[in-house]
Amino acid sequence: MHDISLSQARLPATLEIEVLDEFGEARRQAIAAERALTVYLNRREIVTLMTLGADPEALVVGYLRNQGLLVAREDLEAVHVDWEVEAAAVVTRHLPEDLEERLGQRTVTTGCGQGTVFGRLLEATSLHVLPATRLRQSVLYQLLENLGAYNETYRSAGAVHGCALCRQETVLDFVEDVGRHNAVDTLAGRQWLEAVDSGNADIFYTTGRLTSEMVLKVAQMGIAVLVSRSGVTQKGVELAERFGVLLIARAKGRHFQAINAGERLDLDAIPPRRPGDRR
Repeated sequence: MHDISLSQARLPATLEIEVLDEFGEARRQAIAAERALTVYLNRREIVTLMTLGADPEALVVGYLRNQGLLVAREDLEAVHVDWEVEAAAVVTRHLPEDLEERLGQRTVTTGCGQGTVFGRLLEATSLHVLPATRLRQSVLYQLLENLGAYNETYRSAGAVHGCALCRQETVLDFVEDVGRHNAVDTLAGRQWLEAVDSGNADIFYTTGRLTSEMVLKVAQMGIAVLVSRSGVTQKGVELAERFGVLLIARAKGRHFQAINAGERLDLDAIPPRRPGDRR
């Protein structure tokens, strides 16, 4: 595995400002940082991302990887981020032969801050049905409890989404950023830059909606269980059925909605019904 020339341009995820509260008192409050970062691939401008800036090299690599603009880790030579000019320069040995065609076709997605998907990526004809990972209800509940120890930026400043790579109830890696698509891209980038063993991850968690691009990115990472505290869209359901992804939506406390479950969900911890629970 060859070395990649990397900058180390991480910035604090939060900043402090002065606010006036409901009692008319001034105090200092942490807010989420939001920075523009324009990505260049072999000197070709690709996209401008809005990000916290907490792990920009991983974000850029994961974005290009998930867009199909970087095909193999071995092709990567350098990733340099310069915040003075708000730019990230990525150097790769090979570019997709249909790069111009890909860049000419953009779909604005439903991601926070509006994500962009290039070149018919939503069709994803090269992806196959994933192995049918099973999930126990008790494991899901334990995972949701364990995730409560994270969300550091959200607790102090709000205004961010979080995503996690998990192995059953164990959280392997957790990222927060302005949008959920940034968070999943950063995790994908870390898999390459830090040689994280993605084979150990079998569950992906996000605080955001389960939309088409979220299902697609998780399927590209080879993970067949996608959990969210939020809801799901029609296109997200369609792609989950196509690629064999078990969706767990609106997962909070002991509540959840399983979609495309089949026989993969083991209901081993059914909670008692309470007055007012929907039947």
